[in-house]
Amino acid sequence: AAAAADDCSSRRGGKVVGGGGGVRCWLDMRAATVVAVNALAPHARAVRFRPCIDIHDGKVKQIVGSTLKDARPGDAGSETPATNFETETPSSAFAEMYKRDGIYGGHAILLSKDEATLRAAKEAVRAFPGGLQVGGGVNPTNASELLDAGASHVIVTSYVFRDGALNEDALSEMIRAVGADKLVLDLSCRLDDADGRYKVVTDRWQKWTDLAVDGSTMERLAKCCDEFLVHGVDVEGMKLGIDLKLVELLGEFCPIPVTYAGGARSLDDLELVKAAGRGMVDITVGSALDCFGGALKYDDVVAWHNQQKLEVK
Repeated sequence: AAAAADDCSSRRGGKVVGGGGGVRCWLDMRAATVVAVNALAPHARAVRFRPCIDIHDGKVKQIVGSTLKDARPGDAGSETPATNFETETPSSAFAEMYKRDGIYGGHAILLSKDEATLRAAKEAVRAFPGGLQVGGGVNPTNASELLDAGASHVIVTSYVFRDGALNEDALSEMIRAVGADKLVLDLSCRLDDADGRYKVVTDRWQKWTDLAVDGSTMERLAKCCDEFLVHGVDVEGMKLGIDLKLVELLGEFCPIPVTYAGGARSLDDLELVKAAGRGMVDITVGSALDCFGGALKYDDVVAWHNQQKLEVK
């Protein structure tokens, strides 16, 4: 872990920001900022709605993530995941809607390994430059291509894990490729009944790892990225309500921006994330939104998002 930690500590934006005392000074300032923020009253920052554009076989869809299975690259049509919503409306139209409403920091996720899906993801970020993060099959080879197309960040999970464990060399390689300030680490997880801890799952959430999502993990990896994205895999795409225990964990221990995704279905759920996450956890809503075939009005969520900003002024 030390090698990756050193690399994370000394690189931002793909450039060395200082060595020795300079790096330590930067880390100390960041740590002091985290302590100060955590000491503030709950909701001292504006909790944000983070939108999504999930793309499978070139189309915008809402899928129950745990039903995704690996297919041969380029053969997404052979997959049969449980699908809540599918549309012919292009990904760029959703990106333009988020841009119109000033909703930054959402994510476009490639759910299949085919050219049509990659093309749709690029069309989305080109429509909203700097407004969307992109994830799904990201590695050091293709990350720059996505950033150049207009993504604000790239989201990475599976590439930095090998044989069920975090691979420090692969993580360092990602940081060298794009810089920690352009990197979002996806710590999507499930509750391990064997020990009662949340463990990261990778490869379309089919493979368990031994990495626990806890205070120690988040503190260490916060030096290696700009944000975390955490899907509550056990409830994701099911509109069954949020994983409250996971949100509480993120709110208590996460020292950098973090977005929770999974199960949100109402404005009450957004308020629950705000409270349980101590005002420190942003929230993604997908299948429940009316623009994705659900009952929750997108316009109401945008209004809620804007109200959060007013409340902390």
